[in-house]
Amino acid sequence: MFGRMNFVMNDAAGIYRVLVDNPGNYRRSPAAIRILRPIAGQGLLLAEGDNWKLQRRTVAPALAPRTIPLLTRHIIATTDEALDELQARIHAPIDMLATMQNLTLEIAGRSMFSLEMAQYGADMRRMLAEYAIDHAKPRMLDLLLPTAIPTPGDFGRRRFQKRWMGLIAAIVHDRLRMPEPEQPRDLFDLLRAARDPETAAGFDAEQLRDQVATLILAGHETTAISLFWSLTLLAQDREEQQKLADNPQGRTRAVFNEAMRLFPPAYLIVREAIGPDTVAGQTIHRGDVLMISPWIIHRHRALWHDPDTFDPSRFLPDMPAPPRFSYLPFGAGPRICVGAQFALTEATIVLSAIVKRFDISLESTRPVLPVGAITTKPDHAPAFRLRLR
Repeated sequence: MFGRMNFVMNDAAGIYRVLVDNPGNYRRSPAAIRILRPIAGQGLLLAEGDNWKLQRRTVAPALAPRTIPLLTRHIIATTDEALDELQARIHAPIDMLATMQNLTLEIAGRSMFSLEMAQYGADMRRMLAEYAIDHAKPRMLDLLLPTAIPTPGDFGRRRFQKRWMGLIAAIVHDRLRMPEPEQPRDLFDLLRAARDPETAAGFDAEQLRDQVATLILAGHETTAISLFWSLTLLAQDREEQQKLADNPQGRTRAVFNEAMRLFPPAYLIVREAIGPDTVAGQTIHRGDVLMISPWIIHRHRALWHDPDTFDPSRFLPDMPAPPRFSYLPFGAGPRICVGAQFALTEATIVLSAIVKRFDISLESTRPVLPVGAITTKPDHAPAFRLRLR
C-alpha cells in the first residue's frame, strides 16, 4: 500500500519479536500520533526511546500494586454514588454505555484529583465527549501523510489541544500551589512525589500536565468500553449473570477477562518499522507497518476452543493459562499498559457492585455490533432495563 508492506501477525514468535525482543525498532503509526497527541501531549502513551524509559521508570511506582488500596477508596465511593443514582432511575430505560463512560471518567478524575473534581469535572466530561465526536476518527489524509505535514483534521485537533491542555494545566497549577501532604491522597500526589530511581529527577509542571492528561484518557475510555461489553454479554446470558450474582468474588474477574477477549478494547496494535528486521521469517524494511490484532488473536481457532462463545470459565483460577501471546488486552512487552492493575481492580469492583444490586436485561433484541474506532465501540447504545435483586 503506497509503497509500504503491511503485515498482520498472529504468530507468537513474531509478536514476541516486535513487542518484547526488539521494541526499540518499532514506533507508533503517524495516524495514532495525530489522534492521541492533542489529548495526551508528550506523556507516557506517546513517548519514545530514552524519554519513554525515563517516564516509565518514574510513573510505574505510582501505579504499583502497593498503591492500589489508596486508589480503591475513590473507586468504591464513586461507584456507590453512581449506583444510587441509577437506582433512582430504574423505572426508565438506561443508556449503560454513557453511564459507564461517565462513571469511569469520574473514577479516573477522582483517583487523580480527589480535591478538584467538583470544580472541574463537568468541563472534563464535556471536552472529552467533544473530542470523541469531532476529532478522534482518523480520515484518509491522517493515514497517508507524515506527521510533519498537517491535515485538515489536525487544525481542529490543535485548537482542541490548546483548550484541553489549558484545563489540565489549570488543575495542576491549583494543586501545585498547595503544600505536599504528609500522606498521598490520590494519584496526583503520587506523581508529584515520583522520582526516577536512576536519576532522582521528578516531573516539572508541564510534564505533570502531560502525565495527568495521558492517565485520565487511558484510564477511563477503555475500561468503560470493556464494562459496557461485559454488561451486554451478561444481559444476554441469564445463567452466567446469576452465577456472577451468586459468587461475585470468585467469578467477576473471569467475566471481565472473557469480555475483553471477545471485545478487546484496543482491537489493533500498529507499529511502524524504524529499521530493517526479520519477523517470523518475513523481511521487514524501514517504513513497513506491522499490525497485531487482539480482535483476531482472541478469536483465533488455532488458539481457543469454541472462540466465539462467551465462556468466562476459561479464566477461572483453576483453569490453564491461555497460550503465550494469545491474550493481549493490555498489550505485551515493556510497553504493556502501566495502569493494567488499576483497570482490573476498578472493573472488578464496578461490575461486581452492579450485578449484586441489579438484574440486567436489554430492552431490544437488535444485535449490538462492534465497530473499530480507536477502541471497540458498539454500533449503537442499546437501552438496558434494571431491576433490584
